Amino acid sequence: MTMARHVGAALAAAVVIWALSVSLSAFRDYQMADVAVYVVAIAGLTVLIGQSGQISLGNGAFMAIGAYATALLQLHLNWPLWALFPASAVIASVAGVAVGVAAARLRGPYLAGATLLLAVALPYFATQFPGVFGGDQGLSVTVTAPAALGATFPPTRWLAWVNAATALIVLVLLANLARSRIGRSWRAVRDDETAAALAGLNVARLRILAFVVSAACAGLAGAMLAVYSSQVSPGAFTVTLSIALLTGAVIGGLGSLAGALWGSLVVVLVPTYVTDVATSHGLSGAVAANIPVAAYGVVLIAVMLIFPEGIQGGLRRFWGITPPAATTPLTRLTLRRRPPASEHQEEGTT
Repeated sequence: MTMARHVGAALAAAVVIWALSVSLSAFRDYQMADVAVYVVAIAGLTVLIGQSGQISLGNGAFMAIGAYATALLQLHLNWPLWALFPASAVIASVAGVAVGVAAARLRGPYLAGATLLLAVALPYFATQFPGVFGGDQGLSVTVTAPAALGATFPPTRWLAWVNAATALIVLVLLANLARSRIGRSWRAVRDDETAAALAGLNVARLRILAFVVSAACAGLAGAMLAVYSSQVSPGAFTVTLSIALLTGAVIGGLGSLAGALWGSLVVVLVPTYVTDVATSHGLSGAVAANIPVAAYGVVLIAVMLIFPEGIQGGLRRFWGITPPAATTPLTRLTLRRRPPASEHQEEGTT
């Protein structure tokens, strides 16, 4: 029943996306494709942080792995689009295994620092082998719309459809995974690692699996980015990208796949809007380039003050929907500090 409900919601969303794409401009199609990329990447990060309780600042590096895998597979093997996406996700997930094994031994800021190092080092690594990765110029990716759509069909609309359909499939899979035994095990490890281990759960294996799923989503998002941007270069996968993904996950609401959508909309639309406003007021150069970064900070602070559980948590509170227990770090901290019921009874009797 849960799968049917998730599929039904995805089909309804697909109808809305189709209606928007045929009625809006090509630029909006481009933005729609961009939002879909961030939805997939942030959803994977939400699973890692919100479900398993691990912090990563390096998911931009996994996106780079997926993007370069797409470009290289198309360049040397001429693979079709339907094969490029899953292959890139698998390749990124293999890298996630390597990082996850190390992450299983790290906690908190140590894990964040290790993944941040990965995000810093990987673009530099790509520039050291220009014969393979194209250096600073990168590699090109070429995708054309099917001939059956007609010669006049807008290519941006086709890319928006492809990326949106991919994002909906990923969200359905992740939603069902979160409600499966694996998802419940992740939440058990997140809430109390010691208790989970005593209950017989393999904590290290579950932590590695969460990294693999998150890396696969990031790799797939990188492939989607390569397809609609037609270019893969180190400059597209800087530390700023990894920070933007984490910002989107926090703003949208950790532990909520719906929050990945809200966070993606903020990450994609806010910089464009703020840049347009800055340009209309005569600002240009370095000042205008840094305004979107400042806008991220303002939005993040505002959301954390008004909705500590993110935008999705604020919407749940507004509609009176009770959120799942301990879905955010703030909730978990409150639960851990709350004394047991027996202590309340003893205080009452005394």
